[in-house]
Amino acid sequence: MVLDRIGFQRFLDRVSRRDFLRGGIGGGVGAIATGAAAAGAVAADGGHASHGGAHGGSNITVGQVNHEANGFDPHDIATDWDTGVLTTEADGRKVRTFEVVAVDKEIEIAPGIMFPAWTYNGRIPGPTFRATEGEWLRFHFVNDGSHPHSMHFHGIHSAAMDGVPGAGMVDPGKDFTYEMPAKPFGCHLYHCHAFPLKRHMHKGLYGAFIIDPDPALHPEHADVARSRLLGSPENAKWQEFVMVMNGFDTNFDEENEVYAVNSIAFAYAQKPIRVEKERPIRVYLVNVTEFDPVNSLHLHANFFNYFDHGTTLTPTLVTVDTIMQCQAQRGIVEIDFSQHEPGHYMFHAHQAEFTELGWMANFEVV
Repeated sequence: MVLDRIGFQRFLDRVSRRDFLRGGIGGGVGAIATGAAAAGAVAADGGHASHGGAHGGSNITVGQVNHEANGFDPHDIATDWDTGVLTTEADGRKVRTFEVVAVDKEIEIAPGIMFPAWTYNGRIPGPTFRATEGEWLRFHFVNDGSHPHSMHFHGIHSAAMDGVPGAGMVDPGKDFTYEMPAKPFGCHLYHCHAFPLKRHMHKGLYGAFIIDPDPALHPEHADVARSRLLGSPENAKWQEFVMVMNGFDTNFDEENEVYAVNSIAFAYAQKPIRVEKERPIRVYLVNVTEFDPVNSLHLHANFFNYFDHGTTLTPTLVTVDTIMQCQAQRGIVEIDFSQHEPGHYMFHAHQAEFTELGWMANFEVV
């Protein structure tokens, strides 16, 4: 069965994920692969991909997503912190201001597979906002999209700033400024809260929102707080990444056909995330996978500590290799490879279906 790119997309529109997994044309991403091999869009790898093939067998895409056309690269997103503009007002209050624009945009989520997205600042996930506990935050939001949108923050704020109908919903062509204190510290989420909510979120209007702890406010764990504070010498010792687990329903039947971390299927399998073995790793992990009750992360050949929601300075779970998150749950994963030999270490969802449809990745420990 050979299809060109257009034919493959039409085929994908007619067949659900469940049809793939029942073995209609081969199962999993291998099924997606078969039809598009001739076009170079998505194909069974057969072990030839430079990194993913060693672990993933034939379940990996070939070809390259055009990151330049997308306007973002998942490897850049993993380490890109939007710290806004910090100013000090006359009363001494520190104010951090961010600029956000909602735009409609087509995104290539796997080679040759386009998704009609709604985005914050032209990317999925949206910017990873980062602030420090105790600051005052301002988000100036402009809606250049075709539908009413908003920004709802999983933080502490007044009712008027909630980003729901009647409290910060923004019509196309309009703008609104959300204001709130930077608290509590932790790994948080923001997303559109227009209705139908599942569609506005699934289309791409979400992102991570990190508040670093102020060490002065946590003397009993000041060393840990300093290690999380962006720009501190202690933080510079860490290798930090943001990973937003998401999925894409390409035919709008409310079942995902593609899964990913930071939106591009198999991005970190084809090009592993390079890390130094002597420096610890901190992952800000957020689940925004719609249409599935949970997503998960499993690390091969190692264990990690987990801080649920990132709102504590002591681990919630110690020495685990798999964690689950429901939709909108998030947390901090801390990993140490210092006792390991260099090499490729896989991490992925432990739902095999998600893994085979794009949520598979590797650390390259050097």
